[in-house]
Amino acid sequence: MGMTITEKILADHSGGKTVEPGGLITVKVDVALGNDVTAPIAIRKFREVGAKNVWDVNKVVLVPDHFTPNKDILSATQAKILRDFAIEQNIVNYFEQGEVGIEHVLLPEQGIVLPGDLIVGADSHTCTYGALGAFSTGVGSTDLAATWTTGEIWLRVPETIKFVYHGTRNKWVSGKDLILYTIGRIGVDGALYKAMELRGPVIEQLPMSDRFTMTNMAVEAGAKSGIIPPDDITLDFIKSRAKRSYKLYYSDSDAKYSEVIDINVSEIQPQVALPHLPENTKNVSEVSNIELDQVFIGSCTNGRIEDLRTAAKILKGKKRKKYLRLIVIPATPTIYRQALKEGIIEILAEAGAVIGPPTCGPCLGGHMGVLAKGEKALATTNRNFVGRMGHPESEVYLASPAVAAASAITGRITHPDEVYQGEE
Repeated sequence: MGMTITEKILADHSGGKTVEPGGLITVKVDVALGNDVTAPIAIRKFREVGAKNVWDVNKVVLVPDHFTPNKDILSATQAKILRDFAIEQNIVNYFEQGEVGIEHVLLPEQGIVLPGDLIVGADSHTCTYGALGAFSTGVGSTDLAATWTTGEIWLRVPETIKFVYHGTRNKWVSGKDLILYTIGRIGVDGALYKAMELRGPVIEQLPMSDRFTMTNMAVEAGAKSGIIPPDDITLDFIKSRAKRSYKLYYSDSDAKYSEVIDINVSEIQPQVALPHLPENTKNVSEVSNIELDQVFIGSCTNGRIEDLRTAAKILKGKKRKKYLRLIVIPATPTIYRQALKEGIIEILAEAGAVIGPPTCGPCLGGHMGVLAKGEKALATTNRNFVGRMGHPESEVYLASPAVAAASAITGRITHPDEVYQGEE
């Protein structure tokens, strides 16, 4: 019996020839990531076990991105803990404010994560890197501390669900719409502790930005990981970024899947996930009467340059609705500079947007976009749980940058065609 791409990566990193779903294995880790929320706990646990040095200063990555720029004394203290630990341990991949970006956009951009890697991070959206053909998953801070000490972690081998996307994408349907539709179809626990292998001719045509968006949200279906087999688009993305060797893995033709789900994307329209779960999806045309207080474009899901280009195209020469707040956050300094170079920042600013520095802040209701009681926000983020972006009696709607930009103009959830008549 053949193996899936996920099983092959796990087998190689465990030192064995094969693995089977359900088996417990110990694997060697290529990258171990922590941020300013989760790493301070890992650092404390690291010290509690008497560890003196991390196993590899090149493979430990520290990204203070959640509460930076620091909003208060507590967040400044958390960031200082990371900084002091990075200095003490001589961590190569520590990113200070000014160079730091949202971790799950920053690491691929910097070539830190590569195809065939086994990556763990104390952040649930670590599954993003599966877009490169890597096994990537979130872990707890204690597990992260153990990994920093030994370079290894134990895992249960997940079963794999294969999703095959075919057909022709409709206008404005992006990777965000495909994954929202998928989660709406299978539910937030539809892939519980399984690997979501995303395949098919539609996936093969997607740019990397859309692929990252899709694997980023695999965890919102309960998945252990999301993964896309590497191809020429993947290799083109990493060829100027990779600073070390990597390995390409592919599923065998006789690999065993727990389920195969066929998705005809020709049937999919731009999607919106209603409160308070990502599975509560509807076509945008079904919810176009919902008034909004805030629109947020950014996050590790949709803060890439391609997302900003889409938003700027729709917003060019237009203004946000009076009394509505429009917040845009480029995910990394590189993306910010590129947006400046292309005139995107000017377009967004003239439309009435607040342009923020790279941070996760608004997505988790931390800072720079917190919602008050009763407010409604449409966001390009990945979660819309109760209180996710602020007050427990606020509401968060999830959508693509195209829908977000259109909605900022009208002040209500809006299909892009309503405000933009040009080509997608």
